[in-house]
Amino acid sequence: MSKKCIENYENEHGTDGVLFQELAKMDFNNVQSLHQRELLEVSLWWRNLGLARKLNFARDQPIKWYIWSMATLTDPIFSEQRIDLTKPISLVYMMDDVFDVYGTLDELVLFTEAINTWEVDNMEGLPYSMKILLKALYDITEEISDKILKRHGWNPTSSLRKAWARLCNAFLVEAKWFASGHLPTAEEYLKNGVISTGVHVVFVHIFFLLGEGINKESVDLVDNIPSLIYCPAMILRLWDDLGVPRYFLYHRDENQQGYDGSYLECYLKEHPSSTIESAKEHVFSMISNTWKKLNEEYLSPSPFSLSFKKTSLNAARMVCHMYNYDENQRLPSLEKHIKSLLYESIPLHNN
Repeated sequence: MSKKCIENYENEHGTDGVLFQELAKMDFNNVQSLHQRELLEVSLWWRNLGLARKLNFARDQPIKWYIWSMATLTDPIFSEQRIDLTKPISLVYMMDDVFDVYGTLDELVLFTEAINTWEVDNMEGLPYSMKILLKALYDITEEISDKILKRHGWNPTSSLRKAWARLCNAFLVEAKWFASGHLPTAEEYLKNGVISTGVHVVFVHIFFLLGEGINKESVDLVDNIPSLIYCPAMILRLWDDLGVPRYFLYHRDENQQGYDGSYLECYLKEHPSSTIESAKEHVFSMISNTWKKLNEEYLSPSPFSLSFKKTSLNAARMVCHMYNYDENQRLPSLEKHIKSLLYESIPLHNN
């Protein structure tokens, strides 16, 4: 039970059901302690990895990355999975920054080729920052693949490599658009933009880390981005693009400046009579329709486990916290969420 639910119950019922309230508070505090230990382990891993020091142009946000895992895999039994999932999530953000704020187009082409071929020695011509990021990617993928093979009897390496290659190919498409000054159609942008969210990379990892219902049919579905993955990715892309960046240049979270695209920008060019307000209404309508599709997928029979289906809904719910920027490019809703979940325990009544 969430902290808000416990507080609402206490406000509505007073001292009625005191035992239930106290048990709920104890459960919340115990789970919070578990999450604090997990975050500590993630922070130690991230510090020892050393990418924050070596890639000083990139974001350094282990708490934010862990929150994605915590919000998506909510069951306390998935402690190890949350820690493992945070690792590829951090790499998605690192790669995004490499493409948006660091690499030249020639370097990005070589970087993408190295990921498509997945050859550790295929790094000639790359700057040091890209080489160490590739090394981290190869090592983490191998580590997670070995763990999944031992635990669930299935080697996910092919699926993980395919997901990373698809992500970098999408990043490269955007980089080429922006380097040439080409503004794609809204449909072209969105088709590629759903992939460049990196959501499919995260969900391929979630699927194998959960280890439920792994067989050729379900693996083939996951590799081809089913609706349970596509819908959260679409919701994230549209929410992320509601900031309406101008001319593909904008200040990202934490005032990080870089090049990126926007569905709104493409849509407004195709519909010159539209206002920003009407374009935003259009996007909100698209988000609403995507949510309907996601709910239908959740309730429909499929080869996926209930745990995996729940992660899809959880990720989509978290998007509005992760991308609800204020005028100062801060995330007050997310900051409040983190404080409540990780740092504010609920005091128990004294007997």
